Amino acid sequence: MKKVAHIGITGMTCAACSNRIERGLNRMDGVSANVNLAMEKAKVDYDDQQIKPNDITGEIEKLGYGVTSERMNLAITGMTCAACATRIEKGLNRLPGIRSANVNLATESATVHYQPGFVELEDVFEKVRKLGYKAALKNDAPDEAKSKEIRGKRNKLILSAIVSLPLLLTMVTHLPFYHGPVPMLLMNPWFQFALASVVQFYIGWPFYNGGARALMNKSANMDVLVALGTSAAYFYSVVETLRYQFAGVHHPDLYFETSAVLITLVLLGKYMETRAKRQTTAAITELMDLQAKEASRIVDGTEELVPIDRVNVGDLLRVRPGEKIPVDGVLVEGESAVDESMITGESLPVVKRPEDKLIGATVNTTGSFIMKAEKVGKDTALAGIVRIVEEAQGSKAPIQRLADSISGIFVPIVIVIAVFVFAVWLAAIQPGQWNAALAAAISVLVIACPCALGLATPTSIMVGTGKAAEQGILFKGGEFLETTQNLQSIMFDKTGTITNGKPEVTDIVLFGDWDKNAVLRCAAAAERASEHPLAKAIVSAYSNDDLPDVDHFETLTGLGITASVSGNQILIGTRRLMKQNDISIHQALDDSLNLESDGKTVMFVAVGGKLQAVIAVADTIKDSSVSAIEALKARGISVYMVTGDNQRTAEAIAKKVGIDHVFAEVLPEDKAKKVQELQSQGLSVAMVGDGINDAPALAVADIGMAIGTGADVAIEAADITLVGGELMHVSKALDLSKKTMRNIRQNLFWALFYNTVGIPVAALGLLAPWVAGAAMAFSSVSVVANSLRLKRMKV
Repeated sequence: MKKVAHIGITGMTCAACSNRIERGLNRMDGVSANVNLAMEKAKVDYDDQQIKPNDITGEIEKLGYGVTSERMNLAITGMTCAACATRIEKGLNRLPGIRSANVNLATESATVHYQPGFVELEDVFEKVRKLGYKAALKNDAPDEAKSKEIRGKRNKLILSAIVSLPLLLTMVTHLPFYHGPVPMLLMNPWFQFALASVVQFYIGWPFYNGGARALMNKSANMDVLVALGTSAAYFYSVVETLRYQFAGVHHPDLYFETSAVLITLVLLGKYMETRAKRQTTAAITELMDLQAKEASRIVDGTEELVPIDRVNVGDLLRVRPGEKIPVDGVLVEGESAVDESMITGESLPVVKRPEDKLIGATVNTTGSFIMKAEKVGKDTALAGIVRIVEEAQGSKAPIQRLADSISGIFVPIVIVIAVFVFAVWLAAIQPGQWNAALAAAISVLVIACPCALGLATPTSIMVGTGKAAEQGILFKGGEFLETTQNLQSIMFDKTGTITNGKPEVTDIVLFGDWDKNAVLRCAAAAERASEHPLAKAIVSAYSNDDLPDVDHFETLTGLGITASVSGNQILIGTRRLMKQNDISIHQALDDSLNLESDGKTVMFVAVGGKLQAVIAVADTIKDSSVSAIEALKARGISVYMVTGDNQRTAEAIAKKVGIDHVFAEVLPEDKAKKVQELQSQGLSVAMVGDGINDAPALAVADIGMAIGTGADVAIEAADITLVGGELMHVSKALDLSKKTMRNIRQNLFWALFYNTVGIPVAALGLLAPWVAGAAMAFSSVSVVANSLRLKRMKV
């Protein structure tokens, strides 16, 4: 069948690129392609009987280009156990155009990465519907839907309990210590039939519905187990009732109470599980509650109160004392102190003046001011934090693969075991005793449930990442939460990570015929175009505005800068830069060595090929650096520092903070190589950095940790973001990882132990069916409850 796809392509730079892709695609069987360089898209006509979408995108990627993909977050309804989540995930991943799908039972959601040209939203919805479930785009504020779901489950549970209570009373008569009277009506088979039928087919209908849909899709889930177990008890009792009525049986063996009580207990377990799972998502709700709900917008000099979602980029907003800053922006009029602790971790309010940046959801403490909105909606810092936490909570840790593998085959194995148990009891243990064989088989069916196994990992991941977010530590996924526990070495960037990243000029030593003012004026003019912290320190040190014009400026990565100022060729940078340009620095060596011994960074200033001065810059060490390094070393972690500074300065800083291993004079592009050197020794390595030049090392490391106050590209490349730049968060991230993974292992152990022990006990006839049902119902609750303990852990 002929189909058409419009594919977004990245990485094309010229017509040769588009022609190359076009030729490559047109060589494929059943494909006719036209690539548009301007729109960065390819129109592809293809025969889906001859070629698959993944083959087409694979060819584009093989040619060295990227294929754009989009992400959709779906709310999935109708899942009852891990087998459901696994089935939906496999079904979605088989859809043409789906790059990856991840279904989370605990959050009842799915994250789908797809190629818009090959698959549409409706295709995904239809696939989920065919599998027997419902999908909708995830609502950003799902509280009302969740509350409605919980109320519905509660109401059904109450009705089921009321109807099942009379049947439960009949169970009392089977207890050996009870000899009291029982109302004859309760013992009437037809009365029990009427009550049990309400529970079985009205309240229990979702189990039949879910089980039937699963079987039609050649799968099986918890619904199948519950439907089989309760139906066996119910219909056996129906046969006994008919024998009582028409065959003269005076004491029929009735199990109506078993089927009704089982369904009630399962509903109770599901209700408690839903309530408990809701607590695991509390971190997202709390983060969203930090945002202001309204903003005071200024239009033509008049203020109007508008909902936060009506604020647009460029709007002027009035913020009064005590109010939350509504969106990210810049202060344009007025002055105030702002409490930014929820973002930066800084406990003291920060003074804000015109042109200063403002972060949405932080609190204005003193003065009134006017701000201009720059980032709104999903572009704000808070929205970014929420997005990272949501993605982490919806992701899977590698340890979950075990649970997924078991869940996929669990239910069919249990059904086979139940049939075998029934046959053995009927043929060998109590020959001809249908009731005993039936009771044992029902117990096996209802005590086994893959829910606990399916919830073991995601609930812990959700609570663990939520707890981390409260501490200002943002894990981008469950795999990073798992990997962090195994770290052996941590490498820190120096400037802006170990130090505050705000260096100041401390010394100017002259070696030519220029005075200090002339040297500083010329250096400030040359460095004005640079974004490097050392350059900013030099510019800040020259307080006047009479800077000369710069005719030429060039950054020499890892070395310094070169510029032409008022006709003078200026070089500012390292010894290596001076040596490369044959500039003698012999007379400055003693002074530079002394300055570096004090932990200062030395820059040589040459004008017209001659050394004029040495400028020393010092950066203060963060208050938390020493204690953070001590905490890591106490945990047995090897700590390294990497910097572009010279060896002497680097070692002086390292000594002050207690770091024993130093990589100095490292060019930005070589930082990643230093990480790889440690990895080649078999070490699991984390990189902690904040700058653009740290991004390659952050990406290469087993775990990249970005200082949240640093560059956006560093945060994007990292696996963990330390929101406030607090270095103690590094050791906290290790603790959170270890405690969360320990919690997951506990959950998996008990889920596996429960089924490993419970099924044989039930098979031996040592558990009444209703006891087995209660055990099954509360197994999932116990797993979620154990995960919730993480909310109280101390880090």
